[in-house]
Amino acid sequence: MQAQLRETATELAAVLWREHTVYRERGGGVVIRGEHVRRWISLAPTGGKDQALVRAGRILDGGTTAPARLEAVVDLTAGTTELAAVCRRLLAETAADAAPSTASARPARPTVRARSARPPKAPRTPRPRKARHTGIGSWVVLLCVGGVVALWAYSAFGNAY
Repeated sequence: MQAQLRETATELAAVLWREHTVYRERGGGVVIRGEHVRRWISLAPTGGKDQALVRAGRILDGGTTAPARLEAVVDLTAGTTELAAVCRRLLAETAADAAPSTASARPARPTVRARSARPPKAPRTPRPRKARHTGIGSWVVLLCVGGVVALWAYSAFGNAY
């Protein structure tokens, strides 16, 4: 499977970008980096026969990679042109996500079983503050301490008269 991924990634990289770097990941996948477009694509085995998990992300300043923005499961037997079309769509959506927008509208969801890497967070609502009151347990502790102090004072000074 790794040899098939490497071969497919090499063909795909030649179709997508003129300048690219193809290397193997620790997990057995293959990464294609396009430094000039500041994007990367990863092909990883999914456990299914002739299927791969394609992830797309950005390359940040300094050359580090951002986490995958989008991913999709593709069939490797479909051919390089179909795989390139899926990758181009993921890269376009990654670029659209990275571009600053003034509108709060989100882009349409991807169609080929793709999903966002991070779900949007719900806004936090502040909790109402409770008024501070001394609880019954605190009163019991205070009464016990007062009783011990009173017993000590009685035993120490009670016999003096």
